[in-house]
Amino acid sequence: MTKPPFVLVVGAGQAGLATGYHLRQACIPFVIVDGNDRIGDSWRRRYTSLTLFTPRQFSALPGAIIPGNRELYPTRDEFADYLEVYAGLFNLPLRLNSRVAKLQRSLSGEFEAILVSGEILAATHVVIATGGFQVPLVPKIAAGFGSAVTQLTAETYRDPSSVPDGVVLIVGDGASGRDIAAELASKRPTLLAAGKPRKLFPERFLGKSIWWWLHWSGLMRAPVDSAIGRLMRRTDPFPDRDRNLASLARKGVRLMPRLTEAAGTTAKFSDAGEADIGSVIWAVGYRDDSDWVQIPAAKNPDGSFAHTNGVSPVPNLFFVGRPWQRNRASALIMGAGRDAGAIVKLISERK
Repeated sequence: MTKPPFVLVVGAGQAGLATGYHLRQACIPFVIVDGNDRIGDSWRRRYTSLTLFTPRQFSALPGAIIPGNRELYPTRDEFADYLEVYAGLFNLPLRLNSRVAKLQRSLSGEFEAILVSGEILAATHVVIATGGFQVPLVPKIAAGFGSAVTQLTAETYRDPSSVPDGVVLIVGDGASGRDIAAELASKRPTLLAAGKPRKLFPERFLGKSIWWWLHWSGLMRAPVDSAIGRLMRRTDPFPDRDRNLASLARKGVRLMPRLTEAAGTTAKFSDAGEADIGSVIWAVGYRDDSDWVQIPAAKNPDGSFAHTNGVSPVPNLFFVGRPWQRNRASALIMGAGRDAGAIVKLISERK
């Protein structure tokens, strides 16, 4: 007889809670572990003015709406509190303050999760739901700045009070970089160093949220290996919520080309321009924190997690919440429920 499945879900953010919801519906025993003190703390640590990428109607997990105007965007704290209420609403089995220090396979083939406390949790199946935004990238060029330059990331920046007086350089013009630049421009002399060309689409079209059109047209569900999926992944557009470069310039943001060199307090750019700065905020992306997974086949040579549509090459190991796990929606809250449902369906079929 095969042992009935017991699923360990690592991470109690939106991906982990959505997985818990579907496991509960499938009557599969499970537990969700998370290293934080409270559900939603990973959101509460982000910059204060953060609002979600998508409006409320597309920011809910399965089975529970987010109260409020469905056309507007939830705040950071509002969504964090929603996650906390969600976990209680469905009575999801949680263990907080339980960070996994090491995940390995036992001789019997089960998974063993060793917590920082030393406790060992055994499971037949594991779903890693730690998300795709784990460790902020800080490029090697950062070492060129001297000690007089305060260096932050999009994770450690909170609000303008966290940045000292003087010129601030934001490196990376994705959604977070542009948000921070727009907020700082009225408080500090602000430079924004761009990277690759960005494509923005209108926030609303014919009176509807652009997310409504993307959702109902099926574009958000286009498979990652489809022609449309490959095009969307290559261009990676995001909505223009008054964050186009012209709007930022009107707010007082000085737009700069790519940063090429750092020397003391001097930032040098690809057009041979220079600027003397007092602080820099790195908003150039994230990498996986995968050192704790002590299963070589679970990772690519660069340390990123290996998977196809959330299915690891390691039997009974799965992922939810990976960017482009199945489609563009996978990295967004709107995709967490569908992706979690697909993974739980596989677990149910293989038990």
